[in-house]
Amino acid sequence: MRLWYTPTSPFARKVRIAAAELGVAEQIRLREADPWTDKHLRMLNPLAKVPTLELDNGDVLFESAVICDYLDMLCQKRCLFPADGPGRWKSLLTQGLADGAMTAAGRLFADEKKPADQRSEAMMVRFHKARDAALDWLEREPLRQTPLIGEVAAAAFLGYLDFRWKDRDWRTKRPKLSGWFAGFEARPSMASTRHAILKSPVD
Repeated sequence: MRLWYTPTSPFARKVRIAAAELGVAEQIRLREADPWTDKHLRMLNPLAKVPTLELDNGDVLFESAVICDYLDMLCQKRCLFPADGPGRWKSLLTQGLADGAMTAAGRLFADEKKPADQRSEAMMVRFHKARDAALDWLEREPLRQTPLIGEVAAAAFLGYLDFRWKDRDWRTKRPKLSGWFAGFEARPSMASTRHAILKSPVD
């Protein structure tokens, strides 16, 4: 399998964390890509987004939730996605919240880089509120150190905040979430997937 990714993408990191937790990372070749300019990525994925996963049989999967679900299916038993019951819906809901918060954070980062006269202040306020409300929701939720997909997505979200805004403190008002992330961040799956600045694409 080949994973098209950027090392700055929290969604690509989420997939890589999942692959490491599932023990399938060594089955995946990484292909660093610039979604804005890579014509081959556009041929694989009409949205030209990362992560995109090429399977060995030529099929292509995109959207991080879909890719993570597929990787989980490769294992002998479901490890990240509960098969049914309340635990399934809670984990999927946490994933959905974290994914939405990552989208808001990514948009916020992009808008903050624009000249002031090109920003939408109303949208920036909305993104700030979405990020902060998601953090408050996660503070109230009991998160596991042995992860399901919700915890993987939450960790990717928090890691992205630390990557993009090292000087902004989300931890002080959220001690439970901060303590959980301190433990989770020490996992090998987090250490091996840290964000980095985009390099030139390589096979």
